[in-house]
Amino acid sequence: MVRRRSTVRFRKGAPVPDPATARPAVRVAMWSGPRNLSTALMRSFGARADTVVVDEPLYACYLRATGLDHPAREEILAAQSDDWRVVTEALTGPVPGGRRVYYQKHMTHHLLPQMGRAWLAGVTNAFLVRDPAHVVASYAKVRGEPTLEDLGFPQQVEIFRTCSDRLGAPPPVVDSADLLADPGPLLARLCERLGLKTLEFDGKTDSLLQPFDRSGRQHMEYLNDRGAFADVPFDTIQADFLKTYPHLMSGHGLAGDFRAEAVAQTMDPSESSAS
Repeated sequence: MVRRRSTVRFRKGAPVPDPATARPAVRVAMWSGPRNLSTALMRSFGARADTVVVDEPLYACYLRATGLDHPAREEILAAQSDDWRVVTEALTGPVPGGRRVYYQKHMTHHLLPQMGRAWLAGVTNAFLVRDPAHVVASYAKVRGEPTLEDLGFPQQVEIFRTCSDRLGAPPPVVDSADLLADPGPLLARLCERLGLKTLEFDGKTDSLLQPFDRSGRQHMEYLNDRGAFADVPFDTIQADFLKTYPHLMSGHGLAGDFRAEAVAQTMDPSESSAS
């Protein structure tokens, strides 16, 4: 059942206190390529009260070094440091907001050859993978014909080997197909490997998305309780989006089929081609 929480307000700029901060910090660097359900996994960790998450912190460094003209390039360069030394020092330093867990969602191709690897010893590295055929089929829909480097496959192998050699054993690996099929048990096993307690759902209180950013500043707020739904209310979400963000729709309208795209994300490419 999909739930929308009741109105919740937070004091702006105030970090959430947590007694667990007295324990050693855990910095999780989750490495994946694009179209791997990495955002969904990041959000699952972001629901933890003891965790702060960061989304692709090396992206600006990658864009500056490569000169690539990705969507929102200027906004990303303005929001993040483009010096990998500054970024990695922060990733291995104190956890923002005084939290215990620092979950870092990384794209493997963002870690360019000229960027140092020594900082990887200061984080707990894990890897999210997906069947390459599914990755290629999904990526090609948004950016044409990708190369292996675009998808981060060679880079992921290199980072995995670097971490394995340092540890003397393979680091945790998550298959996105398993994450999609049975997320609860898989996340429990992953947390165990990372030395974390799982965030149990008590049947009453929803686990909420993290309302604070890396510096403990508020960036979101729950305002309305829209009730409970047996399925995701696509029509309601779409209507609210058009009403609240009309400027995003001006000139080109709302394109695409939300349901069809959601199904396509999980469909076996052979099934699609067969039809």
